[in-house]
Amino acid sequence: MASRSKGAPVSNGNEKAKDRPSVGRTLQQARIDAKLTVDEVSSATRVRVPIVQAIEADDFSRCGGDVYARGHVRTLARAVGLEPAELIELYNAQQGHHDESLPSGPLFEAERIRPEPRRPNWTAAMVAAIVVVIGFVGFTFFSAGDEEGGGSVAERTETPGADSPGGDGPERRGPETPTTEPDAPTESAVAGVPADKVTVRLTMEGTSWISVKDSNGRLLFEGNLEDGDSETYTDDERIDLVLGNAGAVKLHVNGREIEDVFEPGQVQRLSYTVGDPEEG
Repeated sequence: MASRSKGAPVSNGNEKAKDRPSVGRTLQQARIDAKLTVDEVSSATRVRVPIVQAIEADDFSRCGGDVYARGHVRTLARAVGLEPAELIELYNAQQGHHDESLPSGPLFEAERIRPEPRRPNWTAAMVAAIVVVIGFVGFTFFSAGDEEGGGSVAERTETPGADSPGGDGPERRGPETPTTEPDAPTESAVAGVPADKVTVRLTMEGTSWISVKDSNGRLLFEGNLEDGDSETYTDDERIDLVLGNAGAVKLHVNGREIEDVFEPGQVQRLSYTVGDPEEG
């Protein structure tokens, strides 16, 4: 096997990469050749329009780091018909980075979007919530009536007195039956939130970048939430989430805790709608 002399320069393809068009220019040209607009690419990949424009201008500072930048490049490459692996190799060469130790594939998969769920029957959910409330009120009312009735019987209970057969002393009343307040039933978590809306509460057990949008695509929040933070968002139809570090986020949807266990550092895109907390 031929050995390389000590101190000899190692060719890593950087010189050839510098002669090729940049990553951003390559993506832009492929998009134009595919007759796609920036908005169409953004809708297909869920990568926001400003980030798509910045990447096509070779500005990767808005991606949040090399791992996220590679994830965006892979996603955009697939959308415009390019080979992601070749474009990542060009990115590494032109940016002077190595990709051997970065598990960017499992860590960032921006293109993994779960299919839209079947719309739940929110009318049935609202009726169920009303039934729970009515049941609670009825239970409280009848429990109070039973307590008052029991007290009256106890007060009328008498022991033999002077006026009763065999009585040899003044009339005495028997001891009143002790009464206790009935335990109030635990209020249903579903009845505690609006039945005709979707409510999402995020409780942080670490630090994570979070993006929250409503059903019209309007950005409700984007930025970092710290350990101990808790935020709640409500919409008439749907809440879309992007969790940069899903393992640090505990989710409650429509009053119920989401049981999914996410890994630390895992990126998740989730959508929730009115009704039972089924992931979108």
